Amino acid sequence: MGLHGRTDQGTACPWATVYWRFTSCQRSGVWIFIPRSLQTLARAEHCMTWQVSVDSTTARAHLAVSGAGLREVRGEPGDHALGRLRGGWSTKLHLAADNAGYPLAALLIAGQAHDSPQMIPLLEAIAVPRLGGGRARRRPVRVLADRAHSARINRTWLREHQVKATIPEPVDQIGHRKRRGASGGRPPAFDADRYNDRSSTERTIARIEQHRAVATRYDKLAVR
Repeated sequence: MGLHGRTDQGTACPWATVYWRFTSCQRSGVWIFIPRSLQTLARAEHCMTWQVSVDSTTARAHLAVSGAGLREVRGEPGDHALGRLRGGWSTKLHLAADNAGYPLAALLIAGQAHDSPQMIPLLEAIAVPRLGGGRARRRPVRVLADRAHSARINRTWLREHQVKATIPEPVDQIGHRKRRGASGGRPPAFDADRYNDRSSTERTIARIEQHRAVATRYDKLAVR
């Protein structure tokens, strides 16, 4: 079957058939298998740097997206990763990519949701298989993120998992720490030059946003 719902012979293919085939691939794990296979090859060729940057982007949702049924679908969030912003329905893509621009993990959340609570689930979703079998790699060497991810729970999780962090402190957190005096502790280390590497994730997001299905959400279910 070719693009735009047509077969190779040029005859029109019913939209229901196209969607059924797409859904079948999703249910059988094809859409997960493809990026996992590419990640495995990239790891085998030592293309990954394991310095991971985290960022997010918000996509407007088409009007037809609302009204999804409540029947159980494996992996589907209860809110279908949809939320209302001033401009209407929206979905937020939370992405983790390495310094070379390889996407390692992604989460869909409601458009109005804050980024900080999603950082730990996003990092825990990283699992790059080893070619020929063996344990998948799950932990980066360093994580770069913006001020929205500078929560104590995130920094504690990174420290407990021996992952270095390059995350700037928001102004309010700096003020709270200084007002507490000696009990506020030392400021977290921050390398401004290394922080510039976070642009790799921004470039990755800009690249995948060229695809119509990422720039605007058309599916009712997040798993699609």
